[in-house]
Amino acid sequence: MVTPRVRPMGERAFLLEVGALDDVLPLRAALAGSRPAGVTDLVPAARTVLVRIDPRVLPLSTARAWALAAATTAVQETDAAAPIVELDIAYDGADLADTARLLGVEVDELVRRHAEAAWRVAFTGFAPGFGYLVSDDWPFDVPRLESPRTRVPAGSVGLAGVFSGAYPRDTPGGWRLIGTTAARLFDPDAASPALLEPGARVRFRPVPTGGGARPAPVENRSSAANGRPERHVMTGERRHAGDAGAPSGEPAAGRSIRVLEPGLLTTVQDLGREGAASVGVAVSGGLDRGALRTANRLVGNPEEAAGLEVTMGGLRVAAGADLWVAVTGAWGTMRIDGREVDPYEAHAWPGGAELHLDWFAHGARGYVAVRGGLDARVALGSRSTDLLAGLGPAALRAGDVVGVRDDETGPIPVAPPGGWGAPHDDELELELAPGPRADWFAPAALATLYDTVWTVSNHADRVGARLDGPELARVRTGELASEGMVPGALQVPPSGRPTILLADGPVTGGYPVIAVVTDASLDLVAQARPGTRIRFRHARPAS
Repeated sequence: MVTPRVRPMGERAFLLEVGALDDVLPLRAALAGSRPAGVTDLVPAARTVLVRIDPRVLPLSTARAWALAAATTAVQETDAAAPIVELDIAYDGADLADTARLLGVEVDELVRRHAEAAWRVAFTGFAPGFGYLVSDDWPFDVPRLESPRTRVPAGSVGLAGVFSGAYPRDTPGGWRLIGTTAARLFDPDAASPALLEPGARVRFRPVPTGGGARPAPVENRSSAANGRPERHVMTGERRHAGDAGAPSGEPAAGRSIRVLEPGLLTTVQDLGREGAASVGVAVSGGLDRGALRTANRLVGNPEEAAGLEVTMGGLRVAAGADLWVAVTGAWGTMRIDGREVDPYEAHAWPGGAELHLDWFAHGARGYVAVRGGLDARVALGSRSTDLLAGLGPAALRAGDVVGVRDDETGPIPVAPPGGWGAPHDDELELELAPGPRADWFAPAALATLYDTVWTVSNHADRVGARLDGPELARVRTGELASEGMVPGALQVPPSGRPTILLADGPVTGGYPVIAVVTDASLDLVAQARPGTRIRFRHARPAS
């Protein structure tokens, strides 16, 4: 194999770029075969493998040297070495006839070629368990729909470019749909959650149309029964045996909180699910990790305990028993049983009393930690809600009841663990590390990036924050093949105005990344409100 090119992706990751898709899987296999401690994820894509690291364990320079050495051992694998997954498919897709006409073949011919092709999973992305399938037997290059559908049903099988793929859950999508499968494509409770993992061989097995059931929904959440006043959305159930990600504590009997009013958006978050990007799952977790850690320390919890992330305030929640609570992050009036109390302190919360977080005056996200930690079923080692992927509990609604666990590890501290104050949300200064595709932009674009005072637009959520400002001019205007993404990636779509990807962002993407917000600066982005001004400066080079 030709030595891959190393492209930077911030200070905690890098891309290894090869010449063709056929080189990606051998490269990933070689990396996986000698993976050292500190490599948290390997994410294959169309022409790259993203290597993510924990710099506390493995320095970036050491990781690069290891990856280049491992690449020299990459060899083309034979199909016989990969597992086979057979998928029953009914060729009943809404676009089947139109796609056949577009390709100049009869419907029966298109179906035969698709069913007889020997497919393999090149990489995953877009949604958890969505595999991009390629085949040497497939001669077609299928254009995407001009106007993507707002909803593609789970189990739909489609075509786009040289790829085929099956949708694990209901999502928007622009692929041309040719059939349906009832296979469970993604199961967060399984030892291998994605049915179609990179490198697997896939055979489609035709079945009569109209006879297959739709796949079961994959969202790991409860649904409200008609007429019931509440949802017990946190079950406390364990994952399958061998799950090392679940805390050792259990829900404490009789202890819970009831949501009276969720505000704009309230979700359950812990520190996220690292290491699942290769099967299409984002890190997720609290956007302001420092605030969440502090809230947990204030009530004697482990830092990784689950709490509430409250966006812009407006939360009203009642204690089902005597509890202790702390609130950190965004700044606003906070009351317990009608009495105003301070943030960044642990407070007794009597059973039946109401905790009210008014609309925040500064910052965007507050964090509520309850002593013992909040309960939610573990999905891939985390209790976090992932809004884009539909993992974890749904965003909270009025009437929801959330269990309280018994995971505290120490006493409540006598004093707060450090100084605190209102978040600075008028103007932020963020550090940028190098991105992999700066060479796609005109030299003046980098100057513009650092000289401009950008503004956070109204299009800002847990997936990403779009910035308003001047256009960053490109010197390359073609499409970028999908490649791995990280939180903090500064993607630049055709509009020329960047978006900062955040914890629920896609794990692969096709827009060039000009730079990457450093890990230390990401907590600041979490508190940016629409209208917040942002300046960028160069980060110190990583070792």
